[in-house]
Amino acid sequence: MTINGELLIGSTIKKGSASSFRAVNPATGEQIEPSFGAGTVEDVEQACVLAQDAFDTFRNTSLESRAAFLELAAQNILDLGPALIERAMQESGLPQARLEGERGRTVNQLRLFAKVVRDGRFLATALDSALPERTPPRPDLRLRKIGLGPVAVFGASNFPLAFSVAGGDTASALAAGCPVVVKAHGAHPGTSELVGKAVQAAVKAAGLPEGVFSMLHGDGRTIGQALVTHPAIKAVGFTGSRQGGLALVRAAAGREEPIPVYAEMSSINPLFLLPGAMAERAAQIGTGFIGSLVMGSGQFCTNPGLVVALEGAQLDQFRDAAATALQAQVGSTMLSPGIHKAFNSGVEKLGKEEGVTLVARGQCGTTVCAGQAALFETDAANFLANPALEDEIFGASSLIVRCNSVEQFRDVAEHLDGQLTAAMFLNESDRDAALALLPTLERKAGRVLINGYPTGVEVAHAMVHGGPFPATSDSRSTSVGAGAIDRFLRPVSYQDLPSWLLPEALQDANPLGLHRIKDGELVKG
Repeated sequence: MTINGELLIGSTIKKGSASSFRAVNPATGEQIEPSFGAGTVEDVEQACVLAQDAFDTFRNTSLESRAAFLELAAQNILDLGPALIERAMQESGLPQARLEGERGRTVNQLRLFAKVVRDGRFLATALDSALPERTPPRPDLRLRKIGLGPVAVFGASNFPLAFSVAGGDTASALAAGCPVVVKAHGAHPGTSELVGKAVQAAVKAAGLPEGVFSMLHGDGRTIGQALVTHPAIKAVGFTGSRQGGLALVRAAAGREEPIPVYAEMSSINPLFLLPGAMAERAAQIGTGFIGSLVMGSGQFCTNPGLVVALEGAQLDQFRDAAATALQAQVGSTMLSPGIHKAFNSGVEKLGKEEGVTLVARGQCGTTVCAGQAALFETDAANFLANPALEDEIFGASSLIVRCNSVEQFRDVAEHLDGQLTAAMFLNESDRDAALALLPTLERKAGRVLINGYPTGVEVAHAMVHGGPFPATSDSRSTSVGAGAIDRFLRPVSYQDLPSWLLPEALQDANPLGLHRIKDGELVKG
């Protein structure tokens, strides 16, 4: 499949006419062919109208047809073969093994949602039988969930496959029966076009309306704002900066019909190192921490950007081990010149903050956009007094906070903004301290880990990749795992409908074989 720099508007493939741009290889700084045409507001209009026209047909397709479509899209992505990985390597600077793993995750997400759709539990069906003899009488009531409507998805910079054109937001929205209009990320347009054409081909092969999927290139302020404010769009999925996410939230809230924006934005993912664990394995934890910090040049939303520990000999051991491990790390290529510049600026700014000292730096890399990892430290009093120390630096940078008592751990935790993750390293002797700290971490984070590093997000039924603001714009949701489908559904109650008008999921015969709540009891049938 060739890359031609095109937009995908339903079944139409065309060159955008607003402006032209090329991807940049972050390892060399060189532009990559071909040029891409940016879309216009008129292109947004066409894609959104097609999505609106497709919605009722798509959401009413059978569960089996929808699941088969998701599996076909997954297979089409796999069938792109080495060409997809090679292009993604050029556009992102990420290594082959990482991208092959990410492709596997992307495909597995689509297949997971195919299973979710076939299972049908996401419909949350419930039946309450009529009670005509009761005073007052109860009508026949039946409930299911349906899709919200067309969804706008914004591709992320740091995952050109798993959080992009066919990533978790797109997969979960399609699984919910919602057509999707994707705004591809400008850092990897060729990768996006290849994947977009694979999804487009799946739509056609599955016999679905063309408006089920579209993909646009273009400036985020122009195309993005036009997309979010279009009346056909009923929800937004976004992964990126706080500034970008909040701009979309404001635009969506300012519409005549406000819509939800599910934005994953910023998190520093604190690690709390409890004394018992540190007495046993401080150096081991320090070395493992650096492995997590520098993974992918630190360009994960779950990167551990804060370490909270008790002042003393064990913290010295942790610090020495972490410094030694970090100094051996050669900086790897960051995703784009813009991200590289922002990382360097953030590290420089943090190093100049009062009361902050440098612990260690990694080695300079050899590529144009190589990141040089950094580790800083400060004391808890200074951290609590300076809000700037809590700012996320997107890349391999972290700050150690020295506490003078275990009780101060909770002060730091209470001070923190909402997070995607929070971790405690502990052993049995830390029981009381962990029990005291856990309620705060539950309020502050979407995922709480014990004796593990936050990098690595399993795509599973029990995963939450979300959290209180500013980690996300809606703490009730997750962008990873089976629960991601709930973002794009709403409940509908049906009262006294004749049997011939009922959706299959709510018919007495239960032709779909669903588990349902019937008169307050979970039954199948």
